[in-house]
Parts: sequence; structure tokens; C-alpha cells
Amino acid sequence: MIEARDFTNRRNFPGELGNDFDVILRRYDALQKIPPLIFGVILFGLAWLPAQMEWGYALALWGFFMLDWLMLAILPAFQRSFGPPQPPVFLLALLRLPFALLPYPLNFVLQAIGSLLVFYGFWVEPHRITITHQTLQTPKLKSGSKIRILHLGDLHVERITRREKRLQELIKQLRPDMILFSGDVLNLSYNRDPLALEHAHQIMSEWQAPLGVYAVAGSPAVDLAEMLPAFYQRLPVRYLEEERLELEINQQTVHLIGLSCTHRPFVDAPRLEKLLPPTSENFTILLYHTPDLAPNAAKTAVDLQLSGHTHGGQVRLPLIGALFTASLYGRAFSSGRYQLNGLTLYITRGIGMEGAGAPRVRFLCPPEIILWEITGSGAD
Repeated sequence: MIEARDFTNRRNFPGELGNDFDVILRRYDALQKIPPLIFGVILFGLAWLPAQMEWGYALALWGFFMLDWLMLAILPAFQRSFGPPQPPVFLLALLRLPFALLPYPLNFVLQAIGSLLVFYGFWVEPHRITITHQTLQTPKLKSGSKIRILHLGDLHVERITRREKRLQELIKQLRPDMILFSGDVLNLSYNRDPLALEHAHQIMSEWQAPLGVYAVAGSPAVDLAEMLPAFYQRLPVRYLEEERLELEINQQTVHLIGLSCTHRPFVDAPRLEKLLPPTSENFTILLYHTPDLAPNAAKTAVDLQLSGHTHGGQVRLPLIGALFTASLYGRAFSSGRYQLNGLTLYITRGIGMEGAGAPRVRFLCPPEIILWEITGSGAD
């Protein structure tokens, strides 16, 4: 059980402008401003470090760096992703350096494997949407009743790519009773871009479900407060800013709480308390962007919390898991299903990827959508 912590003295918070990660990311973005010729020279300088005065070896290693650059630079031309290539290329070069110190031919074999991994992580896995099936049985619903809920999160639209087209196909195939979206419509780099906004509108306008489509705001830095309400007004999506709905499903009441996220549990927990139903008899769902409110929600009558934000880390390593999650609770909240007392929490790996200079990469962490089958075991 993960206990709720006191974050009132914390200086900054994930998901907002000016936090430590945001500051580092924006300084890292400055690499894109370096003229390409000078950047190429910098890459050669990095290749020279482990070469020990061997020009041939330095040129060969530089060739691997340049291949990374080429693979990332042409991603927009193939409608894959639209981030700046130079910051992640520099990071990849740094990651390659330790392997360049190994003896020949092992070093070149590992560099070649590295190129294959770069291709897979940037070109393949970000578009391989997986469907995760989850079941939940509750005595708060009548025996034999069933609700199929599709949980989507972290769309992060830059442009419509094959990933978004595949998403639309899957939604139509699954035909859920209800769709719940846990926030982050646009990519951080494109959250003021008119074309990205238009593409996001095009995507979400096609979402349909008999019991409705519902959404909450994501991180304040991504889902801008001055733009989001107007965006949802033009969509067949119910935007829940701070609201509890009583949905009549199969002749029984299900409570859906939608709460905007500030990333401050000590602010949002009291807001949640005000939205709770008067009794705990009915099944209650909390739709909230980040998992960090779950330890607080676990002390209430909420039965299911659907969240995202972490992207599952985007990059996961065997035995280690996510390298970074942007959660106040660190890697304790990464992705997947958690049980906190009577609360079931699910953190989606999301659909899109982080913005700015952060690599548009996924490794062992493909995008996902989650289809919930909630069945009743209560008395008729």
C-alpha cells in the first residue's frame, strides 16, 4: 500500500512549466539552435574521444552518429513524429560512447545493434498501439450487469500519423459502451499550433459510444486552461472540469467524477472530497490525469481511478522498468494496475509522446488503450 504523502513544502511539481524537468528540457532544446555544420563537428569531436588518435575509428563511430541524425531528421517527412532531431541525437551519441571503448569487433557489433534499436524505438514501437484488457467485478453493480469502458490517455497530437489512424480503427472495432479520456490532448511543442489543434479536433470528433465520451484536463502546461473549454465545445465530448455525474446504466446509478489536475494532491484532494457521492453504495469512477492523487482517493469511496501522465516512462529496460515517470511518487507509480485498499488504479502508458526536445521514442513501452469490462456481483 502506497501511503499519501505531504507535498505542501515541495518547490515544484511535474506537469507544470518551470519544474526541474521542464527547465532541463528547455535548455536541452538549445541544441537544436546549433547550425547543422557546427553540430556535425561537435559529433565528430565526441567520436574522437574514444578513438585514441585513430582517424578510421573516429570516422566509423561518427558515421553511426550521423546515421542516428539521418533517421531522426527524416521522421517528419514520413509522417512519423515531428520533434527536433539534434537534442536526441546528442543524447544518443553520449549513450554510444561507453560501448565505443570496448575492444574490436565487439564495439562495432554493439554500435550496429544500437542503430537497429534507434530505428525500432523511433520508427516502429511508437506506432504499435496495444489493447490491454482489464476486468473488474464489483458488488456495487447488479449480478449479470456489464459495462465496457475504453480508457484513453495522453493523445499528445502533433499531426495525424499512422498511430492516430490506427487508434480510430481500434476504437470502432472495440465498440465500447463508454469512452473516458484522462487528458493531454496536444503535444507540448504544439499546444498553440492551429494545425495540431485542428487535427486533434478531427480525431476526437470521431469518438462515439452509447453511454457517452468524457474527458478531463491533463497537465496545465499541456492542456492550456485558456484554450481547452473552447476546444471541447465543438466536440461530442463531455468535458468534466470539476463535476460528478450520476449515470443511469442498466437501471442502476454509476458515479463519474471528473477532476482537473493541478499536480498538487494537497489542493486536489479537498476538491475531490467535495465531489464525492453522499453514500458509498454506488460504483464510483474517478477520471484524473495523474496517478498521484490515488493514495488520497483510496481513503474515499472511489472504486476505480483512471489516470495517465507517466507514459509508462516511454523507455523501459528489462529488470529495471521505467527510467523516469514524472510522478511525485517516483517509479512507485509507473504504469498498469495497482490496488490501494478498495481503490483500483490504472495508469495508462498513453498514446502519444512527450514534446519539446524529449525524444519521440518508445522502447519496451508501446502505446496502449485499455478496455475495461466491469461486471456486477451484487444482489438483483
